[in-house]
Amino acid sequence: MEEAARLQFWIVDCITREFQGHELLSRGDLGVVLGANQPLTTQKAELVIARIFGAEDSMLVRGAGSGAIRFGLHGMFAPGDQVLVHKAPVYTTTEASFHMLGLRKVEADFNRPLELRRVLEEQKEIKGAVIQHTRQLPGDSYELSRVIEIIKEFGDLPILVDDNYAALKVPHIGSQCGADLSCFSSFKLLGPEGIGILVGKKRYLDLLRKEHYSGGMQTQGHEALDVLRGLVYAPMALAVEAKESEECVRRLTAGEIPEVKEAFLANAQSKVILVEFREEIARTVLQEAQKLGAAPYPVGCESKYEIVPLFYRLSGTFRKADPLLERRMIRINPLRAGSDTVIRILKESIERGNACL
Repeated sequence: MEEAARLQFWIVDCITREFQGHELLSRGDLGVVLGANQPLTTQKAELVIARIFGAEDSMLVRGAGSGAIRFGLHGMFAPGDQVLVHKAPVYTTTEASFHMLGLRKVEADFNRPLELRRVLEEQKEIKGAVIQHTRQLPGDSYELSRVIEIIKEFGDLPILVDDNYAALKVPHIGSQCGADLSCFSSFKLLGPEGIGILVGKKRYLDLLRKEHYSGGMQTQGHEALDVLRGLVYAPMALAVEAKESEECVRRLTAGEIPEVKEAFLANAQSKVILVEFREEIARTVLQEAQKLGAAPYPVGCESKYEIVPLFYRLSGTFRKADPLLERRMIRINPLRAGSDTVIRILKESIERGNACL
């Protein structure tokens, strides 16, 4: 909580270094302002974001986190390029971006430094890498900064990091660990829908800005201000969420609900509680939980719309890794709820399901 508070204060300090007070009490400007070819409010917001993360530059784009990754890939690579990825299911929209851009994947297990080096030594045509900051497989243990360090041993290969679900939750995002670009969604940080954030090397973002000539592609001033407001409030909200997640795991591990075999925290994309039941009751629990007020599906995963706790199936990448897990395991994100609410809904969902048998 103290770290989150310090981060909040730092973000506000960065805002005051770029904006005059009256500008923050407005909705900003619109369109392709002469000389800047973008709203001046957006230009200032991008300077703020670059300062927050200690980067050369930042850019707001349309398409949320997936759009930011897509633009970043386009700025770094050419059609036909070989791009290094982790040996794991690639996130669906990232997979689509690879297909759209004509990029070819080369896999290496990022959990195994020796294998990573071997692939880089043997595959001389690799032009760069994409790394997902949060876990793609239940058993992932790689350290982002170490993976980046190893890749950079083989030359100045550009590295893009998918920092969705990680930004403002970890001490350093990809660009702060030596990557060339970090990409993530403002929507997952209490910001507006559809706006993605790129942070990192100026040479890549300058190229993308030249292509964002159309007024319709611009992030408008009011959207940029909403991005900043979300960034201010996100650290504390996410810290409270993490604290309550830990408390839920402590109580479940202590045996408060006998039907629960195991509970643990995981970076299953977002940081969530994975709950494994002794019996195959996951589907019934999810059906009953939404009747008791739990959200049955995410909107933006920790977006400003998500208040009640999320009771949801395992992520797609986890289901691909072990399809049978879905029958006995669910993921829970407290979001803005406390542990008492989460435990109550889980307990009553199990009781209701048992009553229907």
